[in-house]
Amino acid sequence: MKVLVTGVAGFIGMHCAKRLLERGDEVVGIDNLSPYYPVQLKRDRLAQLRGLRFDQLDIADGEALSKWFEKARPERVLHLAAQAGVRYSLENPAAYIQTNLVGFANLLECCRRHPPGHLVYASSSSVYGANRELPWTETQNVDHPVSLYAATKKSNELLAHVYSHLYGLQATGLRYFTVYGPWGRPDMSPILFAQAITQGKPIQVFNRGDMQRDFTYIDDIVEGTLRVLERPARYAVYNIGNHEPVGLLDYIAALERALGKKAKLEMRPMQPGDVKATYADTTALARAVGFAPSTPLETGLARFAQWFTSYYGVLRDPTV
Repeated sequence: MKVLVTGVAGFIGMHCAKRLLERGDEVVGIDNLSPYYPVQLKRDRLAQLRGLRFDQLDIADGEALSKWFEKARPERVLHLAAQAGVRYSLENPAAYIQTNLVGFANLLECCRRHPPGHLVYASSSSVYGANRELPWTETQNVDHPVSLYAATKKSNELLAHVYSHLYGLQATGLRYFTVYGPWGRPDMSPILFAQAITQGKPIQVFNRGDMQRDFTYIDDIVEGTLRVLERPARYAVYNIGNHEPVGLLDYIAALERALGKKAKLEMRPMQPGDVKATYADTTALARAVGFAPSTPLETGLARFAQWFTSYYGVLRDPTV
């Protein structure tokens, strides 16, 4: 297949593109190389993608995207470009409006004019917002987001539904749950915590550690995503998570073991836009594509730590 991956220099985008290329698909990728976090990391990810046809392009530029899409004519679209981060949405809401709303609407228009066989796009577990009924299932109400980022992702699901209903676009949204692994985003806890631990600096532990997250290893995310990409649906939304929430302090302890060094903890209150717990019910995904993520946290963090120490040049403490 000829597959377009938007956000191809991103964490999930790079891993999905790599798997597609390895299995023999033709992959065309676009990314605006936003400086939200160091661009060098994005360029280093792109360097892993041999055979990729890459163009630097901002999906918020509707005219440029339309011209590019008309020439490329992908058979499948994996839309992973977004302004990420819950806390950053409190500081720079305009970035989320432009990329996550305007950009997504531009992409839908391109898909309407030149329909691919399937559009799979990244939603987020954050759409569940203030929902306290665990585990989270796709049939639950998601009308109470607690961050602008979450609101944009819920809006994406609504926009995709409209284009599916009006124009027959085959579109599936994936609600990703706390993805981690090698080449991850430096604004997320694995790298933030690993850097603090290895440098002997304190970790900020929000809500004083009374939090849970459904940590999902990147290889599981890729496998589930590509299985969905291969099975077009008129309109669908699935959770994709590990179905096994882990306490924040247990997660830190596992990362300490993987890095071979103890952490210093700085207990902090809950941050605006955060939720206390996430927990994915993945029954619908398993039923649809016969797959459920299964990598244990200890295994995933060990692989992450190996990459982290190599990429950032950090040595394990041989005395621990």
